Amino acid sequence: MQRIPEADLMDDGAQAKAYAEADFSEPHENFIALFKQQWPGWDVIGRVLDLGCGTADISIRFARAFAGCEIEGVDGADEMLAYGIRAVAAAGLSKRIDLRNVYLPDETLEQPLFDAVISNSLLHHLKEPMTLWQTISFCAKQNTDAGTPVFVMDLMRPDNQAEVLRLVERYVASEPEVLRHDFHHSLYAAYRVDEVRAQLDAAGLHQLTVQAVSDRHLVVAGLL
Repeated sequence: MQRIPEADLMDDGAQAKAYAEADFSEPHENFIALFKQQWPGWDVIGRVLDLGCGTADISIRFARAFAGCEIEGVDGADEMLAYGIRAVAAAGLSKRIDLRNVYLPDETLEQPLFDAVISNSLLHHLKEPMTLWQTISFCAKQNTDAGTPVFVMDLMRPDNQAEVLRLVERYVASEPEVLRHDFHHSLYAAYRVDEVRAQLDAAGLHQLTVQAVSDRHLVVAGLL
């Protein structure tokens, strides 16, 4: 099935509200579980960059999972960030999570300042996917003794339209129309494992691997 790009920003007020109120506990807790599974016993300490943080649900879950880290969450959508800032405050994590508006590529992220880099559901929104991999190359600390964890989860494009409809029915049938619409279009906009592997090769990120982890998600992970 051919990829069909979608909008790179989700900055509509109703859209942001729907995402802020939605229950993403299953996929987002799975994000944390898969990170821990990738590096068993690893205690993330230091600065973590969350690329495409949206309403900050994963930033909050990650901060709770790893008490020794501070998170900088960046996103290009002000409406999403507004909900994220409120969620961070409600979670009592304002001293450990800082959210700011960044539209990639951004020169403020071109320094190797981060001890870990995470991202969820950003890749399929980008007009140019290499922007993500280049940003990660720039901002992750490299040549450290232990290495810098990079963990990117995204949707994975199905083989055909029938599979898209099956996934929409299975996972978001009872959600608001805006979420059903976005999930449907995001599945068309997502990349496949072989396409992401080609992106990593082109970016020279041979340390990172990509694999399918569910019927709708893939994960890119490794140490830089």
